[in-house]
Amino acid sequence: MTDASEIAEEAARIDHGKLQWRIFLGFVLGLAAGLLTYTFAPGAAWLGTVVTYVTGPIGQVFLRLLFMLVLPLLFSALVVGIAEMGEIRALKKIGLRTLVYTVVVSGIAVALSITLVNLLKPGGGVDRAAAQDLLAQGAENAAGIVERSGEAKTGVEAVVGLVPSNVIEAMGNNDILAVMVFALIFGIGLLLVQTHRTATLKDAIEGVFEVSMKLIGVVIQLAPIAIFCFMFNLSAQFGWDLLVKLAAYVSVVLLALAIQMFGVFPMLLKFVAKKSPVAFFRQTREASVMAFSTASSNATLPTALRVAESELKLPPRIARFVLTIGATANQNGTAMFEGVTVLFLAQFFGVDLTIGDQVFVMFVCILAGIGTAGVPAGSLPVIALILSGVGVNPAGIGLILGVDRFLDMCRTTLNVIGDLVCAQVISATSADNPAVVAA
Repeated sequence: MTDASEIAEEAARIDHGKLQWRIFLGFVLGLAAGLLTYTFAPGAAWLGTVVTYVTGPIGQVFLRLLFMLVLPLLFSALVVGIAEMGEIRALKKIGLRTLVYTVVVSGIAVALSITLVNLLKPGGGVDRAAAQDLLAQGAENAAGIVERSGEAKTGVEAVVGLVPSNVIEAMGNNDILAVMVFALIFGIGLLLVQTHRTATLKDAIEGVFEVSMKLIGVVIQLAPIAIFCFMFNLSAQFGWDLLVKLAAYVSVVLLALAIQMFGVFPMLLKFVAKKSPVAFFRQTREASVMAFSTASSNATLPTALRVAESELKLPPRIARFVLTIGATANQNGTAMFEGVTVLFLAQFFGVDLTIGDQVFVMFVCILAGIGTAGVPAGSLPVIALILSGVGVNPAGIGLILGVDRFLDMCRTTLNVIGDLVCAQVISATSADNPAVVAA
């Protein structure tokens, strides 16, 4: 990394930190204004006018801008993420192992998070009539953003529907899973065909990713205003019950992350990598602190690379490949966060998700973990799009953004440690490292 890129990354990280404070301020002010309205002016005539003509439209414009950009972002990020696994010819087998590991472990993470939300129901218990009224209002306001095409598919029809016959039509219908399956297949195609022309094509797709990411970064600057509007609408409707549900939501997210960190990862280390979990966590504590402090997988990458080579004693070419890919593709924490958030908001708004809906959420979260990791605020448009896909008001994302900074620090720590676990497992199961360092 050049000095210029390091300076740019540092500046972006500082700007992102300032944005998080502005979002938090918008969250607090919107919550306070809504609670005051709920307490002293419940059912006031002016409230409907404000929501209909001011706060509602502002929030919906913000969501429209996100939906406009999220599909190009997801497509380009997923294609490039898969294609980059074949850039180093000598590591093709390692790239395949890394891909399989990422999908399997991310699947475990998302399944775990969805199970916890179903068992603990952090979003249940609110006034269902009020929730349905707000959901209906939000659905009407968002009608121009999301149009559900046809009836929900089940069984074999749903499996067949994963493969789009017309990807442009799938994009037009916001069929996120079909678009991501196409991106996955297209990325594999770029991985298999490595010529001068495909390298140019890959550069062009990377350009789409960079433009989409830049534009989403611009749109996210409007988030504090939009979050104020979202929180005002929600707290004026639900009152103090909102605070209780937010505390339950945060608790479930942290529980899910803790089980993955101190349950799943130690089992992978002990039984697959033949590595002492205690020694591993001791040797990687520097990377953990850096990840928690910066809330950025990309910013922690240099530290993670140094820890992998100097502390874990992993083969450099394996560690560098796996950790570089992992910083943008192996994001267990992000996938778990998206799964918990979607199901929590579905429960909050009283939307009963079928098994098929939850499988849909699970697949999208797994693929989105590959496609959006490392993108500032990348989870926001993905969550909004998944919500619309299962019939939940996308404006509900305003509920969780005020508490997202702390959760972002926690899930980033899980992401970084997950990358190091992946590097340890791939190294232990690779012919490049027959002698496993058990420490």
